[in-house]
Amino acid sequence: MPRLVYSSKINKIRSFALILIFAGIILMYVGLLFKKTEWLMLTFFVLGILSVIFSVVVYLWIGMLSLRAVPIICPTCEKPTKMLGRVDACMHCKQTLTLDKDLEGMEFDERYNKRTFLKDTKEKMKEQQNNRQ
Repeated sequence: MPRLVYSSKINKIRSFALILIFAGIILMYVGLLFKKTEWLMLTFFVLGILSVIFSVVVYLWIGMLSLRAVPIICPTCEKPTKMLGRVDACMHCKQTLTLDKDLEGMEFDERYNKRTFLKDTKEKMKEQQNNRQ
């Protein structure tokens, strides 16, 4: 069975912003193909510019979010990384990380960052422990 590789939340959002920049540039180049039809060319240019502006907003947002992230040292690669939420992955080696003592030793699931999923999981674990006793 292939091993799942997780990515850091910060890296995922940065990658999304980078894709928006490239999409905006491509849209503007596509607009150049429609020089004869000015309204269509203008539409592609405006969509491209909006995509680039939205990527700037996403970069600003993730930058502010990154400032609030918990800085830690990865136990595997011993490089500094930042962690968002209860569970995350190392930015360098993709090692799964958690600061929640209740989640240590459990299988990694990104849904643990949602309070409802975490609450339901803890209740199921307590029920299983009570059934074993």
